[in-house]
Formats: sequence, structure tokens, C-alpha cells
Amino acid sequence: MKFKPQDKQNQLIEKITAQHLVVGIDIAQQTHVARAVNFRGIVIGHPLSFSNDEEGFQNLLSWIRSLQAANDLNADIVGMEPTGHYWLNVSRWLSERQFEVVLVNPHLVKKNKENRDNTPSKSDKKDALVIADMVKNGYYSFIRNTPEAFEELRVFLSNRDSVVTRLVSAKNQIHRWVDVVFPELRQVFKSLMCTGSLATLRLFPTPEELRKLQPQDIIAGWKSLMKRHSGERKARALIALANSSVGSKQATQAYKLHLKQLLDEYDLASRQLQTVETEIIAVLDRIPFAKSMLAVKGISAISLAGILGEAGDLSGFVHGNALLRHAGLNLAEASSGKWTGQMKISKRGRARLRRFIFMMTMSLVMNNPEFQAMHTHNVQVKKMRKMRSIMKLCGKLARILVGMARRGEVYNPQKTFPMQVAA
Repeated sequence: MKFKPQDKQNQLIEKITAQHLVVGIDIAQQTHVARAVNFRGIVIGHPLSFSNDEEGFQNLLSWIRSLQAANDLNADIVGMEPTGHYWLNVSRWLSERQFEVVLVNPHLVKKNKENRDNTPSKSDKKDALVIADMVKNGYYSFIRNTPEAFEELRVFLSNRDSVVTRLVSAKNQIHRWVDVVFPELRQVFKSLMCTGSLATLRLFPTPEELRKLQPQDIIAGWKSLMKRHSGERKARALIALANSSVGSKQATQAYKLHLKQLLDEYDLASRQLQTVETEIIAVLDRIPFAKSMLAVKGISAISLAGILGEAGDLSGFVHGNALLRHAGLNLAEASSGKWTGQMKISKRGRARLRRFIFMMTMSLVMNNPEFQAMHTHNVQVKKMRKMRSIMKLCGKLARILVGMARRGEVYNPQKTFPMQVAA
């Protein structure tokens, strides 16, 4: 379809013909509800509640076929909200049976729920009818079927987010433990998460244990866990600080057990993070245009994997602006008469995709000469605010990525910022 929004909307509406049965499904965890209308929005048949299993899906199929036969309709289109992960099975099942399955924006469903009855009431049957009406009016989007590599990236990045959350939580709790039990440890080690600090916490975490040891005992313990230990000077400093520690002296056994579990969680999350990042890099090697993108200074494997996992195959986007709309980074303006409101990003898209595009742009501004020059030009010459310049560069990045994916080109600094080359 064409990129211009008005042309795309017209084509979506024109796709619904007089021969179409338009079905809306309100998605739930166990029981879905379906309603049907014709191309004019006239309700056809009674609501259907069906279970989220093979038997329920067969009931849905029989219901659709019976309505088509009773109303002399030979085409169908099924719309639903992408509610969590509950919609995946029914949409896949219908697609395998040659149904055209489309998605509606949950935000728009909420906005349109008063169209028929002018009341804010909400029910599964009403929501299913609202979804059918939205599909009939062209307020839907097609499901993007992406190759397996991009689906793997999406799963890996989701997994990585949960692992990073657990890792950060473990780190924060270790910091809290040290502040309560042995705050003087920070005077010996600049970072509590360095190898020496973690070895100390594993072997003799409390001041009470350190007070009983000699420097040689501490060094021997370090040697059992580290190839290069911290030295006698730090061992003596630990003992001296332990003798004057102001940390908690109560519930010692409980604190030691808590620390052991925190360190186990930290080790597990660290190993899992390393494993999933190795898998991410392996998947990127299978994507043809990923290698040329990773060659750009400032683009990391994780940020690129995040964008590809959320957006899918970038060669499927007709323009970089389409990627921005998919992420919700397109501009929205509120104006009326002589009054013009402030331009803001719409945030009507994938939040995780927005985050990765923003993170990659910030990395490019810090490390890439062309993006550094463009940011400086925007701020100093065009007098833009820094954040507005960053948002503009997000659009530049989106156009570069889509262009490289569609045409198979390598990164060209001259095309990125010609003014710098001329200078």
C-alpha cells in the first residue's frame, strides 16, 4: 500500500466490499466473544462465545460459515485486539484456514466504544461489536508476518529484558545489604560489583568474620577465587575497618543466608544474560543487512536486535517514516482556528521499539562523527533544543536503517551529512 496516510485509509475502507462478512472478536484468556456485521455496519446474527481451544475455534468457523450462507456472502475479514498473548493462537488458527485476520488498536477501541449507544458501558459483546465496526470503517492494520530470525530476536530481547531486570534487582539488593551490615566495604573497593568485592562477600561477608582473620588468611581466600587478588594492603584495611564497623550486629545468620541467595541470583542472571546475548549475536549473523548496520560506528548488536525484533524485517517498510509511525515516534499536533498547540510525538506504537531507536540515536550522537556533527549543527546553528534535535535524529536514523535494508547499501557518511563533507 502507499505510504500517504489518507491513501492508505481509503484503500483499507475500499477493501471491505458488499460481499464481506466483517467479524470482530473480543479476546480473553479462556473465552472469546465474536460479533458480525456487513459492510454497512448492520449487525448479522447473534453473539458467539467460544473457548480458546480447538473445539471453540471449530465453533467459530461453523458460526462464520452459517452466517455467510444465510446472508449470501462469500468473503470474510476477522478483526481483533492484540490483547497480551491471548490473540496469537486464534489468529494463527484462522490464518492457516485462509481467513484474513487484521488487528485494531486497543486505544481506538476505547475511543469508539460509545459510537452505537452513547454510553460508557463496557462488556465483551459490546467490545466485539465495536471491533467489527472499526474494521468495517477501515481502522485496522494487517499482521506483519516476519521471518523466523526476526521472531527469534523478539523472543530473545523479551527474555533479555526480564533477565536484566532480575540482575539489576540483585545488584541493588546487594548494595543495600552492604549498607546495612558492612558499609565500610565501600572504602576498600570502589565498586561493590568488582571481582575483589564479590570474592570478599562470598568468603567472609560480615565484620565479625573478618575480625578473626589475619591478612594471609584473606589473601589465601582471594587466591581460591581470583587469579589476581587485591593485595595485603587491602586485606589489612578490611580487618581494620571490620574492627570499627558500625554495621548491624544482629540477625547475622539471617543476613548471611540472604546474601548467599542474592549472590546466587546475581550469578544465575549474569550467566543467563551472557547466554542470551550470545544467541542474539548468532541470529544477527543470519540477517543479510545486519552486518552492514553493525559496521556503523555507534550501533551495537543489542540495540539493533531490539529494533529488528520489534519492527521485523525493515525492508518491508516503504519509508523510514513508516518505521517511526510503527514506533509511535511520528509527530502529532493539536491546533484549532488561530490557536496552534505544541508538536509532540504521538506515542501510538511499540514502546520497546521507541526505546531502542532512542537508545541507538543517543549512542550515535556520542560515538558517530556524522551524527555528532548533525546534533551540533541543530543545536548551535539552528538553535534547536537538545531533545528536539535528538528526536529529529531519530527520524534520520529510521530513514537510514530502512534505506540500508531495502537497497542493501552500506553506510555512506556523505549521504548522512553532506555539509560535513563539504566543510
